[in-house]
Amino acid sequence: MTTHLVPEVLVVDPLDRELEQLLGACGMRTTQGRAAELTALAHPSAQQPHVVVVDTRGARSIPESMAAVKRQHPATGFLVVASESDPAILLEAMRAGASEFLHEPITAAALEQAISRLVAHRASPTVAGEVFAFVGGKGGVGTTTAAVNVATALAKAAPLQTLFIDLHVAHGDAALLFGAEPRFSIVDALENTHRFDEAFFRGLVTSTTAGVSLLASCDRALVQHTSVEPFRAVMEFAAQLYRYVIVDVPGSDPAALDALDAASHIVVVTNQELSAVRGASRRAATLRGRYGRDRVMVIVSRFDKQAEIGQSDIEKVVSSKVQHMLPSDYRLALQALNRGRPLALDNHNKLAAGFRSLAKGLAKIDPEPKRPEAGGSLFGRLTGRS
Repeated sequence: MTTHLVPEVLVVDPLDRELEQLLGACGMRTTQGRAAELTALAHPSAQQPHVVVVDTRGARSIPESMAAVKRQHPATGFLVVASESDPAILLEAMRAGASEFLHEPITAAALEQAISRLVAHRASPTVAGEVFAFVGGKGGVGTTTAAVNVATALAKAAPLQTLFIDLHVAHGDAALLFGAEPRFSIVDALENTHRFDEAFFRGLVTSTTAGVSLLASCDRALVQHTSVEPFRAVMEFAAQLYRYVIVDVPGSDPAALDALDAASHIVVVTNQELSAVRGASRRAATLRGRYGRDRVMVIVSRFDKQAEIGQSDIEKVVSSKVQHMLPSDYRLALQALNRGRPLALDNHNKLAAGFRSLAKGLAKIDPEPKRPEAGGSLFGRLTGRS
């Protein structure tokens, strides 16, 4: 071992005595437990072992209470042992909080190395990064533009610690807005979640001149459909490596919308078009029902004070306050798109300032106060009521 500490290891549901014998040969103190007993370990005052080894070779499933233990005691390390490298078990283990995974044949050296990493991580635990997900009330409302510029603003506060994930499996626009030419895409990540470690994941991302790391969309059409688990695994693993993770979520992909458990804030973007506001209302209601009201916020892009639909109309329809309004400046936005240079890099226009203010509010970095906007009432048309 690389430390003088003698690790205390709880072995859950061991298939046989082999694991305990191997751990004992490495100089570790072991106790044996059952999966049903993990619930008690989740109690806030429960004394924690240094490492919990969960043997899935018999049950072939992850104990339901494992995630609860990890949430209550994030410093407790989990190692999952399996008969083979089963992607389904690996994904389930990652979601529950395991950071080490071994499959047969299992050796003393492999066990010792994995537990050494967990013990070292416990000695200097890291805090998971924040995930901000952006989704449009409908297509074409400026969702990607808002997400890209928020990521750019956050990268100024956290250099080399900000990642943008374009969850559009094909033909997303984030790379274009960043002026990047990525070698790999989100598809490479989704298809290889079983290979995730820091080196592999960072090898998939592209650096941008805006200071944001980018996991881009694929530039070719794909036929296969992706399930929820790979989307969730990508976001959860990314949050282990980056302080800020900004996700551009396709509103037309149910799997992506169902995989936002890791998001601390889900930003629904609308503009002042009638169809966009009604779409945002439906989208926000669905997301609140799944993830909770406090995690979902609505913002307005391309805001025009003179537009027929005002802030108060939008708030009535979406059943919440509009948290942020980005001013309309089509010429600057188009110029930034054509140049591949996010507007948030500038300091001399209101739209860039709006993106920076939104970023500060999300990350709670000296948030700027909001000023309410008055507007005429089109509530009847927006809701379909006479």
